Amino acid sequence: MFDTLSDRLAATFKNLRGKGRLSEADIDATAREIRIALLEADVALPVVRAFIKQIKERALGSEVSGALNPAQQVIKIVNEELIGILGGETRRLRFAKNPPTVIMLAGLQGAGKTTLAGKLGLWLKGQGHAPLLVACDLQRPNAVNQLSVVADRAGVGIYAPEPGNGVGDPVQVAKDSIEYAKAKQHDVVIVDTAGRLGIDQELMRQAADIRDAVSPDEVLFVVDAMIGQDAVNTAEAFRDGVGFDGVVLSKLDGDARGGAALSIAHVTGKNIMFASNGEKLDEFDAFHPDRMASRILGMGDVLSLIEKAEQTFSQEEAAKMASKLASSKGKDFTLDDFLAQMEQVRKMGSISKLLGLLPGMAQIKDQINNIDERDVDRTAAIIKSMTPGERQDPTIINGSRRARIARGSGVDVSMVKSLVERFFEARKMMSRMASGGGMPGMPGIPGMGGGPGRQKKQQKQAKGKRKSGNPMKRKADEAAEQARREQAQQGGGAFGLPAGQDAKDFQLPDEFKKFMG
Repeated sequence: MFDTLSDRLAATFKNLRGKGRLSEADIDATAREIRIALLEADVALPVVRAFIKQIKERALGSEVSGALNPAQQVIKIVNEELIGILGGETRRLRFAKNPPTVIMLAGLQGAGKTTLAGKLGLWLKGQGHAPLLVACDLQRPNAVNQLSVVADRAGVGIYAPEPGNGVGDPVQVAKDSIEYAKAKQHDVVIVDTAGRLGIDQELMRQAADIRDAVSPDEVLFVVDAMIGQDAVNTAEAFRDGVGFDGVVLSKLDGDARGGAALSIAHVTGKNIMFASNGEKLDEFDAFHPDRMASRILGMGDVLSLIEKAEQTFSQEEAAKMASKLASSKGKDFTLDDFLAQMEQVRKMGSISKLLGLLPGMAQIKDQINNIDERDVDRTAAIIKSMTPGERQDPTIINGSRRARIARGSGVDVSMVKSLVERFFEARKMMSRMASGGGMPGMPGIPGMGGGPGRQKKQQKQAKGKRKSGNPMKRKADEAAEQARREQAQQGGGAFGLPAGQDAKDFQLPDEFKKFMG
């Protein structure tokens, strides 16, 4: 969603690099480019004005003029101001002292409230809660059925006593759901309310009546992040008509310009609390302004990546794999282990999305977006078409075995061969990293060396000079080498000085004498 904004900001900052100091003209030009980038991203005009004003004031201040690297300092200022307009600190849910905690969802029709109720329920279930979804959208056709399906997929409870489709009293359903939750030991109640295509009095009255009936601990306004400026207007209308405590952005994975996300928190004064970034129920998480600002500026989001990994991988399994890689040069690490690791990574989500969380990946986002997610399925099919013995020892896979595996997995023989070769290379690299050797091919960097074997090989390659195949040229080279040896035996001076000349007699140029004390 923020690709266009990220590209414009990256181009703007690139023009600042290499400058020792920034003049007022440089800062004005940078502010103008940032203003254009924000307006093109559909950010509300009042937000853009406030944002640019803060950047110019800070950039013209002492914190940049005295900085060693003013370009990086400007990026730091933009990052901090982005965090500010996105809400500042992460806003957490408030839970009731006496359960159940009541969370009411409000918003326009089509914003994704029903699906988001299931996502929020699944997220809370993962936090150790027992949520209950309440079907109070009795207007939209099949809304109750949709919520039932979502609740079933999320594995959470549902309270839907009315069939919906225009039948039933949503206020009474909301009121009765509290007693039902207490009786069934649900500690969180999520109330899904009806929406409209636009703001009208009936919508506001029904939402206010439900709010008064259940006295929610949190009222979350669900807004479609793809509708642009109208999201801000709708949010202001809900704030004034019903009131809400936080914002949930849905459809954040869309290709719209994303100005709503950068505007709504600043305009309404209410924090963005959650973000939905995909169609699957698990593609939902708490909103962190600092992490979102980091993504927009192309600096990745390593913390979110670590959290995903911690949720997917157990420490026990990770330790077990590390010990396999560290022992016997990684030969204990088999294709079965490789398949298990690959499936664990797949559980974390889309490969392209995971790579997008790494710093610097914005520069190759086109290649990342073109990653074929089906390659993981093909690789799994190839490994599963092997016998247990072949998975344990891939070295036994010969031509006939490759042909059989290819037929069983529906791929070309070359793909089977390529997979086995890549497995050996990956195992060797991971084994070296697990044993403290670092990444191969990067000697001279602590923890990133190529290993003693590689260093010896490099020394062996560097040792000696290749002799010419021309006898006359080889004879001349040998004579020159002999002359150099004789000169060295006669006593060549220190520091490469000619023989017989002492270092104290060597005259430095006048401009170097001031460094000699």
